Amino acid sequence: QVQLVESGGGLVQAGGSLRLSCVASGLTFSHYAMGWFRRAPGKEREFVTGIDWNGDTMIFPESVKGRFTISRDNAKNTVYLQMNSLKFEDTAVYYCGAKLRGPIWARDYDYWGQGTPVTVSS
Repeated sequence: QVQLVESGGGLVQAGGSLRLSCVASGLTFSHYAMGWFRRAPGKEREFVTGIDWNGDTMIFPESVKGRFTISRDNAKNTVYLQMNSLKFEDTAVYYCGAKLRGPIWARDYDYWGQGTPVTVSS
């Protein structure tokens, strides 16, 4: 059984930092591209950033470029999202996903975590 478990969310003041983690089990982690998505209140889930099986990364949208960084540790079956200079508009539930094929930015991931909430106070 495949599981993705996110952690690291919480309440942080604007300008602060958080590091989210997503631990995968039940799959060959190094074969999968991993992505982070978020869903803000009243909005659809949006792609934030992703990392391919070979370490290539993609960051989208423009609002998080230069502030968010994705990385992976295949030995630990873990993908990280380092979020710096957080803004109020980054408030959302953050989800990690795993997929074998297709564009990192597309939502058709094979597996999803349950999400971890991030609240940024202004």
